[in-house]
Amino acid sequence: MLRDFEIPGRSPVFSKNAAVATSHPLATSAALEILQDGGNAVDAALAACAVQAVVEPHMNGIGGDCFAIVMESDGRMIGFNGSGGAPKAASAEKLAELGVDQITPVSPHGVTVPGAVRAWETLSKAHGELPFDRLLTRAIDYAENGFPVAPRVARDWVKNVEKLAKLPASAAAYLVKGEAPKVGTILKYPRLAETLGAIASGGADAFYSGAIAQDIVDALAELGGLMHPDDLAACHTTAVSPVMRTYNGHTIAELPPNGQGVIALLILGILERFDLRNFDPYGPERFHLAMEATRIGYSVRDQYVTDPGFMDICHSTLVNEDYISELADMVSMDRRIGTLSPSALFPQTDTVYISVVDKDGLSVSLINSIFSEFGSGIVAPKSGVLLHNRGSVFSPRPGMANSIAGSKRPLHTIIPAMGLKGGKPWLCFGVMGGHYQACGHAHLLTNIIDYGMDVQAAIDFPRMFMDLKSHALEAEKTVPAATLEGLRARGHDISLSKNPIGGSQAIMIEPARHLLIAGSDPRKDGHAGGY
Repeated sequence: MLRDFEIPGRSPVFSKNAAVATSHPLATSAALEILQDGGNAVDAALAACAVQAVVEPHMNGIGGDCFAIVMESDGRMIGFNGSGGAPKAASAEKLAELGVDQITPVSPHGVTVPGAVRAWETLSKAHGELPFDRLLTRAIDYAENGFPVAPRVARDWVKNVEKLAKLPASAAAYLVKGEAPKVGTILKYPRLAETLGAIASGGADAFYSGAIAQDIVDALAELGGLMHPDDLAACHTTAVSPVMRTYNGHTIAELPPNGQGVIALLILGILERFDLRNFDPYGPERFHLAMEATRIGYSVRDQYVTDPGFMDICHSTLVNEDYISELADMVSMDRRIGTLSPSALFPQTDTVYISVVDKDGLSVSLINSIFSEFGSGIVAPKSGVLLHNRGSVFSPRPGMANSIAGSKRPLHTIIPAMGLKGGKPWLCFGVMGGHYQACGHAHLLTNIIDYGMDVQAAIDFPRMFMDLKSHALEAEKTVPAATLEGLRARGHDISLSKNPIGGSQAIMIEPARHLLIAGSDPRKDGHAGGY
């Protein structure tokens, strides 16, 4: 179905050989360059990600974590968990001893070991074609010689001035005369360029040992952090098998915990019981069901999902059909569920996302994040490494699923995904937006599968999410007023969101027509491309 060309919007990108979709134009260009120079989809995704670590610093960086799924043309898949754990010295008891009763987004205790660089090297060695140093060329060039600030990046930067001004190293690195840079400002990061150069020549070990690692440890120690050089030296990437579940004839693959991918599958399982095709995609019934399923799914997530070594149950239990049916029975079409108590959920037994498919049918779904915008706001001054704050989801109190513990990986919101149809590759996709992502996966997939939208229309479609504590809903301004009133009539507290909700990239694979169909979110600066 063609879009209405009288209404501003984007068409999906059709290509024959390869396709790329990222949230920044310079990253898309870097990926296409790698593909046309003989690299494969893994090489291209890593080159794009490295560029975004420079040009989208509020969303991505080498001080963050990375997850990926690599899918062969025959549908075989392998996942990579590139998230790091808390310092070995960290524990609820240790934080109590230090007088810490809350791990704030800017706390040094919210900084876990950054796993991204190790994950990049692991992916390159396992599936790449080009030398690892070649993949960092564009990123080093932009850090050393400069890049222009893109519009959405500039918009988000303004909101973080106060955060960045708190520490001298952060202010020096990311503020221009104490202010956020304006659109088109040319920025350079010479220290980050040197660090990326060291990684290019020395591999991931150059980051996790020696001067760079010590700089990270010293920066955190100065603020009372517990990170030790041994914590960084022990960083490793774990190969994992994706968790799969069918939804209306399509197989959806997500990574297992410590990510929230199983919750996307759980939400889809609840929605499948109601057959969304019976409802207007813009209507209150569709959004009511989606948000009720989300409320249930996220309550389950917060109760159970964490580092699998610390989970009380097996993650497969959360996508058990009997369990999903029990949860679906909680949903009423006429009224919002009241309080979701933990006992009712017991089972019986900012971020960048990159999608690349190459000429040989290799697909990469990769997501890299520093969690909050500009992460912890803590910059290691000599190396220019901006550190994430993924550990801020830990609780300093003992006895909870996400209580902090030494070497424990925190709950992760970033979740790459793949879709298959008839056992063959069908969709390489992901959603950005922190906690929104599991909800966003379900929203994107139902737009495509239930409502027949193309990838770009599915990405563009109005979104809704909720406050994680109160479950009050927030809607983008493109959601119809009648839908908002219909939700209020069902007992929902709802208001308009102050910001666009999330972002997304997707590439649909049609081998019978030798076509790749790519879409990229207009809520960001990026675009899809192909050749």
